[in-house]
Amino acid sequence: MKRREFIAGTAALLVSPKHAGAQGARRRLGFLAIGDASGQALNQAERVFIDTLRSLGWVEGKNLVFEYRFSHPPDRLTASVADLMGLSPDVLVVAGPQAAIALKSTTATIPIVFVGIADPVGLGLVQSLSRPGGNITGLTTNVPDDFLAKRLEILRELVPGASKIALLVNPDNPMQRPYLAEHIPSIARKLGIALPIVEATKTEELDAAFASAAAQHADAIIDFGDSLTYVQAPRIIALAAKHRLPANYMFRHYANGGLSVYGADTGDLFRRAGSYVDKIFRGAKPSELPVERPTKFELVINMKTAKELGLNVSPSLLVRADEVIE
Repeated sequence: MKRREFIAGTAALLVSPKHAGAQGARRRLGFLAIGDASGQALNQAERVFIDTLRSLGWVEGKNLVFEYRFSHPPDRLTASVADLMGLSPDVLVVAGPQAAIALKSTTATIPIVFVGIADPVGLGLVQSLSRPGGNITGLTTNVPDDFLAKRLEILRELVPGASKIALLVNPDNPMQRPYLAEHIPSIARKLGIALPIVEATKTEELDAAFASAAAQHADAIIDFGDSLTYVQAPRIIALAAKHRLPANYMFRHYANGGLSVYGADTGDLFRRAGSYVDKIFRGAKPSELPVERPTKFELVINMKTAKELGLNVSPSLLVRADEVIE
């Protein structure tokens, strides 16, 4: 369904009487992400966000105006930010660290709700999780310390004896370099495996990154999680198949062909973001809303891909999976 067709359709829906208080002055909501700029479709998580707002009484065409900007490639980000700011939004919702930094540097007054940032304190977006301060709050994607280790353990269950697992990273992502420097050496020592890093900052570098992982005889690969790789999921899944690299991904939409997924339930994060936007529309300040961590995680195993790679998936892993794709 077309993005504008979907949003226009929401305008025809009635608002529940219990939320009639939201029927006052029309609010303008800006959304910014580095991602698919085609403007053709909402992803599943974004639909949850819109559904949540609608259930709380905020309906496009009645008391709410949506303004979407998807900046791809990332070098269009400055123009996208300027475009959104020129519309004088009441609240801004932002997905991903690069876009969040761009908005923070532009406004200290318009409330911002972020989704999909691993460490907002380390990134300098908020003072602390419990007391964000300023005009920004939101939802993180990770829990501390052991999240990557869990993803590695899943791959090692899928590929018993794996001693070298490549990490696909984007060095332009401001969250990844500090995490890699601080945590990767200790995780590698703890698990007794090698974790070579392969890099891609743009689409045309993905082929070389996977070729590098294969040349280094990696037993498997982890997509560290980034706006670039999120948008390029079909290409990354195809490259993993081409090089016969069992892979683990962070987001649910990779399960369409990808071997395994373990990460926060992004639909749930966007649902909670919708609740935060509602509170801010009704007078709450971002500084009063603590940053929250994910509480729901998804483990998905694609058995078709496992069979194509010649992998035998253990019953214990299948039992723990939230979804098994046959």
